[in-house]
Amino acid sequence: MAHPSVAVLEYHLVSYRRMWRSTLFSSFAMPVLLFVGVGAAVGEYVDRGDALPVPYLHYIAGGMLAFTGMQVAITESGFPVQSYMTWDKVYHGMAATPVRVADILAGHLLYIALRVAAASAAFLVVMVPFGAVGSAWAVLTPLVAALVGLSVAAPMFAYSASVTGPYLMTVMRFATMVMTFFSGAYFPVDQLREPLSLVAYPLPLWHGVELCRAAALGTGTAWPVAAHVGVLAAWFAGGLALAHPRFVKRLAT
Repeated sequence: MAHPSVAVLEYHLVSYRRMWRSTLFSSFAMPVLLFVGVGAAVGEYVDRGDALPVPYLHYIAGGMLAFTGMQVAITESGFPVQSYMTWDKVYHGMAATPVRVADILAGHLLYIALRVAAASAAFLVVMVPFGAVGSAWAVLTPLVAALVGLSVAAPMFAYSASVTGPYLMTVMRFATMVMTFFSGAYFPVDQLREPLSLVAYPLPLWHGVELCRAAALGTGTAWPVAAHVGVLAAWFAGGLALAHPRFVKRLAT
């Protein structure tokens, strides 16, 4: 007999099989178009000044891969979670079975990790013909992106399970914008003046960008790899610790 969390994962996979076409643009086409458009248009000016040690298109590739993981994760942990909790009552149906809250969380988060890994792997394939993959370590970038996804999805689970009003979109947009512009995906964060440059270091996306870029290009990271992974794991663990009691409270009503 399958573990309850695996049964929850299967539910989400079956549901996604019916709607995967509707997610192609947001989870794959849009990041690829942004990567090619920004990399080609902006890169033409950046590369003239030799401001970066690699072509600009190659520089943003790893950052865009990590960004793809963040975007997919925030989308999947926002309205779907609120809908399952508030309107569709999918979580309530699961909780009425022997499935525990921990299993509901684990199964849904595992589904998000697989979604992120698949989207990131597809993005990695797109990077190859542009010469943006210069190291065999690049094969690990989907796993890094999955960890980035979990690090943002777990806190979003906690928030999505806590609100019932129209506040979710505002938080999603605010969180996405802040992490996008202060993560080093498009330009080095050390070019920002303090204290703005310090904003990047606690953000999970910055650590994901550092790891994905280093793996794709075969370069070093700003911090030790273990430190980057540790921050991402801390975000995931902290978010999970907040999400569990909120799920228990909401599912008890």
